Amino acid sequence: MKQGILVVSFGTSYPDALKNSIENIENKIRDNFKEYEIVRAFTSHMILKKVKNRDGVHIFNVEEALEYMKNEKFEKVIVQPLHLIAGEEYNYVTKVVNAFRDKFKYIELGRPVFFYQGIEHLPQDYSIFIQSIKDILPREQGTVFLGHGTTHPSNASYGCLQYVLENQGYNNVFIGTIEGYPGFKEVLEKVRRRGLKEITLIPLLVVCGDHARNDMASDEEDSWKSMFEKEGIKANILLKGLGEIDKFADIYVDHIKDVIQGEILGEGETKKGDI
Repeated sequence: MKQGILVVSFGTSYPDALKNSIENIENKIRDNFKEYEIVRAFTSHMILKKVKNRDGVHIFNVEEALEYMKNEKFEKVIVQPLHLIAGEEYNYVTKVVNAFRDKFKYIELGRPVFFYQGIEHLPQDYSIFIQSIKDILPREQGTVFLGHGTTHPSNASYGCLQYVLENQGYNNVFIGTIEGYPGFKEVLEKVRRRGLKEITLIPLLVVCGDHARNDMASDEEDSWKSMFEKEGIKANILLKGLGEIDKFADIYVDHIKDVIQGEILGEGETKKGDI
């Protein structure tokens, strides 16, 4: 039986970020599931177009990847997203997977890092994540993790992560978002309440791409680094995508194992057919 794992990320146009984060995770998955062929897809059509025009490299979108796997006679497919939250991108992947359910003998979708739609994974997913990054998570020095944020209800995942961090004693670690809540104003207020004069900014992002390099770390006046320093707070920078951290990458490996374990136990509600 031909088996494949489709690894789906938002994507990046930075070659070093692709190698250091996305490929690092893909290699972890490849090493753990040697009987599966690994296929890559991006969800960002803008990034796909940019990479195609700049480098002449074609990367599958999700529909193209599953069409390829169908044409190549894959019978069993596991789709593992590299998204952090179950937001709009994850919903898009879910819809595409559902559209292909009658094309494969078996197709199943893994969950993102914080699966807010599945209460059985709360708060374990958050504790597992914190454990995976504890080596870059100082308890004393102020740290601000900067995520993307969204208007989707799954933005609540950022607040849940903040709550679990505080419960575990990380009182000087703050979660902020670029396009959601909490934003800069809310995080600045938390930093001031703690009386901190110096913080470290770290991306809460799988890859170290535009958001990390520009919105967080650049010298532009509207970057988080510049805005903190304008408020008299020294902002150190750790430009490291989460995907570069091996223990974090292992989370996706474990989520694939959960899919396989659910299949073995007969608990998968969305699988099609028997293996």
